[in-house]
Amino acid sequence: MPGYPPPLVPVGHVAPVPRRIRAVLGGTTVLDTTGARYAWEWPPYPQYYVPLADVAPGVLVDEGVDEDRPLGPARRHGVAAGGLERPGAAWVPTSGELAGSVRFEWSALDAWFEEDEQVFVHPRSPYARVDALRSTRTVRVELDGVLLAESSSPVLVVETGLPTRYYLPRPALNLEVLEPSDTVTECPYKGRTSAYWSVRIGDTLHPDLAWSYDFPTRQLLPVAGLVAFYDEKVDVTLDGRRLERPRTHFS
Repeated sequence: MPGYPPPLVPVGHVAPVPRRIRAVLGGTTVLDTTGARYAWEWPPYPQYYVPLADVAPGVLVDEGVDEDRPLGPARRHGVAAGGLERPGAAWVPTSGELAGSVRFEWSALDAWFEEDEQVFVHPRSPYARVDALRSTRTVRVELDGVLLAESSSPVLVVETGLPTRYYLPRPALNLEVLEPSDTVTECPYKGRTSAYWSVRIGDTLHPDLAWSYDFPTRQLLPVAGLVAFYDEKVDVTLDGRRLERPRTHFS
């Protein structure tokens, strides 16, 4: 059994979105709605289903293809706005409670906003909680017996359905084995990373094992400038007890 609770929402669950949702492509507002619904196509997080009436005219291009989608049959559409085209980037359900709405492929649009705050990767689940907790527990990170970092002033990020992440001050890092990387990733709850590091031990390079958010979302400000490691790929000891490596892979 993992040491953290599993997602609580089943596939097929639908719920109202109590906030304004907007998205843009090529500098053009594609959708602007206060009537979106969350719909879970898989357990970890939802997708937005947007009323067709709240999509800008001419954005959806019917491709004449019917598909079996995770939540039922839907008509596939392309998306065109701001001089850009995104084939096969939207689906309009043809039956069921989501009929009359459209689901856009998140990455096909340039940016998404909840009210006036940008959201990355996918919608935030209303049933998920993410806490950044300061701690005095000692965290030691190693790989192949080599120390990567150790600190007694970590910030623990506890996110629903995911293993705890341990964010450590940069002075705690063993910079002799860490090499900067150009990788950038995004998180719906923390924002966009500002730095990544790979680990070199001898002649072996272990790519992208650590990351940092210099400018996280305001809810996760305690992790600003701190560094976390993929626990799935390193050995973490917490207060002298070696932790089992989790199976998930999220930053």
